[in-house]
Amino acid sequence: MVKLKVNIGKLKLKNPVLTASGTFGYGYEFEDFFDVSQLGGIIVKATTAELREGNPYPRMAETSHGMLNAVGLQNKGVDYFVENIYPKLKKINTNIIANVSGSTIESCVEVAEKMNKLEHIAAIELNISCPNVKEGGMAFGTNARESYKITSAVRDVYQKPLIVKLSPNVTDITEIAKSVEDAGADSVSLVNTFLAMAIDTKTRKPILSTVTGGLSGPAIKPIALRMVWQVYKAVKIPIIGLGGIMNANDAIEFLLAGASAIQVGTANFINPCSSIEIVNGIKEYCENNGIADITELIGGMML
Repeated sequence: MVKLKVNIGKLKLKNPVLTASGTFGYGYEFEDFFDVSQLGGIIVKATTAELREGNPYPRMAETSHGMLNAVGLQNKGVDYFVENIYPKLKKINTNIIANVSGSTIESCVEVAEKMNKLEHIAAIELNISCPNVKEGGMAFGTNARESYKITSAVRDVYQKPLIVKLSPNVTDITEIAKSVEDAGADSVSLVNTFLAMAIDTKTRKPILSTVTGGLSGPAIKPIALRMVWQVYKAVKIPIIGLGGIMNANDAIEFLLAGASAIQVGTANFINPCSSIEIVNGIKEYCENNGIADITELIGGMML
């Protein structure tokens, strides 16, 4: 039997496969396809302090080897989440991780405080790719000082495992990773989407209503993999890798680069069963290669 359990700080996962926020709903929407409790955890769609309608349509578009999205963190706010979504999540027998987002430090702290009171929320993933409206719209995660400030503020009010999701749209991602580690993060997840765009040549207009959006899918995998490897060498806290993971082989590459766990994102739109297939594929790889414990793979790339 292969041991697939991994630890992200104090967060114990039955296997290293998580679902990426915004690609798997709240988890229960996928129960018609497979038992989602078999996953290491589910990172639910983003929650903000207030209701957000999201960006105008069109806000998603297919690209070569990937997809663009500019959904804009559409959700009904943290109070709605607590009253209407959370009771359903308590029935899922795996780690439920809340993605916390906001345009000010204060709004992120408010959401984190309310999540802290929910017993069945095992951890939060703090999205620092959001624009900080008090600093002129610059994303928290593109500046080490701002990354430290928001992580530290949330750390002060949140007692359970704190994962910070890093933006790849930076010059040196290791600088940002070290800043959130210093601020008290238990783990980092990387990478979020890359800023990108597409144009309709017939109309000569941008395809997305917001002009630019986030690129995800297989196109970004080699860059995401490189960033995971760089951060693995720079920090001591566990890394959760994501970015274009479509199958078990992709996931194993991220483990070898230094990730302790991975997230499946865009693949969920193509194949609703992709995450559980990746769990089974990782297990099969270990069995075929005489690996008794999945942790033997973490950071195991040979140079």
